[in-house]
Amino acid sequence: MARLKVGNAQDDLLKSGTTVLTADTPFTASVHVMGGAPGTRETDLLAPDRTVSQVDALVLSGGSGFGLDAGSGVADGLRDMGRGYAIGDMHVPIVPGAIIFDLINGGDKNWQDNPYRALGKAALTNASTDFELGTSGAGTGALCAMQKGGLGSASMVLPGGETVGALVVTNPLGSVTTPGDRHFWAAAFEMNSEFGGVGPDTASGLVMQEPSRKEAAMMQAVTERMNTTIAIVATDAPLTKTQCYRFAVTAHDGIARAVVPAHTPHDGDLVFGVATGDEKGVERDVMRAVGAAGAVCLSRAICRAVYAASPAPGDVMPTYREMQ
Repeated sequence: MARLKVGNAQDDLLKSGTTVLTADTPFTASVHVMGGAPGTRETDLLAPDRTVSQVDALVLSGGSGFGLDAGSGVADGLRDMGRGYAIGDMHVPIVPGAIIFDLINGGDKNWQDNPYRALGKAALTNASTDFELGTSGAGTGALCAMQKGGLGSASMVLPGGETVGALVVTNPLGSVTTPGDRHFWAAAFEMNSEFGGVGPDTASGLVMQEPSRKEAAMMQAVTERMNTTIAIVATDAPLTKTQCYRFAVTAHDGIARAVVPAHTPHDGDLVFGVATGDEKGVERDVMRAVGAAGAVCLSRAICRAVYAASPAPGDVMPTYREMQ
């Protein structure tokens, strides 16, 4: 069974970075997109009817279209390791990915050579079972509507013994906090005060949005495609590729519970579904439990990303904890 690892690499002056999910052996993956403005690499291959069912790594990156080059750096590193899909005497690493827009966030973007290929390779080199959250990796330059976003993760073990986890870059058009910036929309799913323990907002009728600080900071006229929540949900249950697809579909509920509004025409909301088992498949009840847990873990991970964000010189928006 593949053991998943996460690697981060970032450039603090650039205010951007890359995050890689990989393992010592390939793992099963699929994907589902619900946002109207995605930026992706090799995701068509992950459709349930496509030939290849397993991948060598998944890449989440800042940099918008430039950040897709992070996948090339990861592929370079995997090739150096002798990894990849075997075709004759060649090995081609399978490295799907997705990006967020973080090009107008106060960082120095005046590069001469695209930095993301090197960031991708560095993130692969850094892959470990221990990794930082918040202002790290692909979450380095992430922004929500009302405060800094970031990189988040959460997990849980089901009664049947299956482990489910989520990894997310939180950079949405919408807000993760209710009006007043204190309570998280997804507070009901929090475990062990992992994002402050403030609890749910007791107010009702919270349907109107406050003016977005993100739009004000990044000039409203050019923010229409500057948003995205990109995520990975993973389990050690032996899901098939088709079940990984349904796992990804269900996990989008976690975005909708944690971000208001979610899945807009101006977000690229995307979730990869990953399984590290032998692809033999699971029964209906297990699939239902794994899918529900994936959505809960993703909601928690989104909030943890924001809670863990740290301030940095040149920021255009405050962190959640600076606002309390």
